[in-house]
Amino acid sequence: MEPLTKAEERVMQALWDLKTAFVKDVIAKLTDEPKPPYNTISSVVRQLEKKGYVGYKAYGKTYEYFPLITKSAYRKNAFFKLFTNYFDHSAEALLSFMVKEKSLTAKELKEIKKLIDKQ
Repeated sequence: MEPLTKAEERVMQALWDLKTAFVKDVIAKLTDEPKPPYNTISSVVRQLEKKGYVGYKAYGKTYEYFPLITKSAYRKNAFFKLFTNYFDHSAEALLSFMVKEKSLTAKELKEIKKLIDKQ
């Protein structure tokens, strides 16, 4: 799975939420202010189509786009790249980082402990 740029990721987030959309729908869904130009988002969507992330249905010269990759499949791939590249496949290193950065609440730590105990 080819990595996405930040702009491509933002457009994919919108498409995953919308399920199917025209470029104008994607622009409306984006939280950017000011809204990006139509041509910019159209170019990003076409790039996503070339990368195999997006499909489309043509209505004359108008295209309705839809995701070909699920959000969970992308998340899994992105997480394993992060896990591999920054934590050397070490769950201990990942959890240690999260605890040290205070990213986990006590409740979340208890839930993780329950998951570990089940294993």
